This record gives sequence, C-alpha cells and structure tokens, in this order.
Amino acid sequence: MKYFVVFAVFLAAAYAAEDKTEAPVEGHKTYKRLIPADVLRDFPGMCFASTKCATVEPGKTWSLYPFCGRSTCVVSEDKPPRLLELVEDCGPLPLQNPKCKLDEEKTNKTAEFPYCCPNFICEDGVKLEYPEIPTVAPVPEEIAAASTTAKPV
Repeated sequence: MKYFVVFAVFLAAAYAAEDKTEAPVEGHKTYKRLIPADVLRDFPGMCFASTKCATVEPGKTWSLYPFCGRSTCVVSEDKPPRLLELVEDCGPLPLQNPKCKLDEEKTNKTAEFPYCCPNFICEDGVKLEYPEIPTVAPVPEEIAAASTTAKPV
C-alpha cells in the first residue's frame, strides 16, 4: 500500500508538471527537420533568423511569420559543434483530392504555429494523403525533446 501511495503522488506530480502545449493540436499535422543554421560572420555562435532579420542565441525560438512555423537555434553535438536550425512547420499540403476541401472557418493563417496550419474537410470515409518527404537524417531525440512544440504527428 505504501508503494501505491508513493506511485500515486509521483503520478499526480508528473501530471501537474505536464506542459499542455506539448500535446499535438487536433487536426494539425506538423513536421520537424534540422537544417544548417544561417550565421552572420559578425555574429558567430548565433543563428540568423531571416524572417525577423535578427540574430538568435542557441536555445531560443522564433516565429517564421509570415510563414506558418517556428524555428529553434540549436548547437550540434558534433566536434567541432555547429549551429543548426530546428524548423517546425505544417509540412507539405496534402495531395489533391476532389472529395476534400480547405476548411475556411477553422483555418487561421495569421494564428501562431501550429494553429495557423490548414484544416481540411473530407467526405465520410475519405482520408487525406500526403506526399513522402525525403529525409537525410531524423531529428535526434535530445534536440526534439528540447523543443517547445508537439512531436511530429
């Protein structure tokens, strides 16, 4: 019984500490990928956020507005370390399907990511198909976990 109480307290504490923003947003398909970061020669050790025209410290996140997405500046574990950009966005649009259409009411292109991702309505029994995205390498777990967003859906 003592172990059950300890487990219950641990479980309650873990649930209370859970960040609700980590859960995937219903109806939004999101993607993560690592790319080499843009770096300005006068600001080594910082990522250049072209959508903000500003430099960003490692570990910091910025919006990709006017595009639907966000990026995080991360330092690789390579020797020597290099700067990478963890890009999170809506990914590719689904393949054309005449039985599906963009849900204009639930799509808000000016909302923050991931709420700006497009929503689609399909006829009963119809499922959207997405194009395959070639990947060079998966996002390492430690970098994906450090991000402030939902895991790929």
